[in-house]
Amino acid sequence: MPQITIDYSDIVENAFDREGFARALHEATVEIAAAKPEACKTQFRPSAYTVFGYEDPGARGHAIVHVMIGLLAGRSDETKARLTETALELLRKHVADTGIALHASAEVCDLDPSYRKFDR
Repeated sequence: MPQITIDYSDIVENAFDREGFARALHEATVEIAAAKPEACKTQFRPSAYTVFGYEDPGARGHAIVHVMIGLLAGRSDETKARLTETALELLRKHVADTGIALHASAEVCDLDPSYRKFDR
């Protein structure tokens, strides 16, 4: 915990400072949600095929980035909202403006009580 997953259109691959974003988001998660630094884990999942609205699937004018942050239960709605807003601010800083319309979103959810992990 936290489990962070970022799905993004691969069209922003070269414009997305993924390492810088992950480091900044980990720091924010520690500060805002009282997570332990060593517990922060992020996976990036590029998508070669995304569609926005009614656009032609072959059009390359829109990019989608969605951040999902899974935390153990117990954080207030205010804490979750603050972390979500911070994630969006960090995306603005870490995805360069290349003239492509960027559609960014983020959410914080509670991990299910069945969540378990192990480290080797």
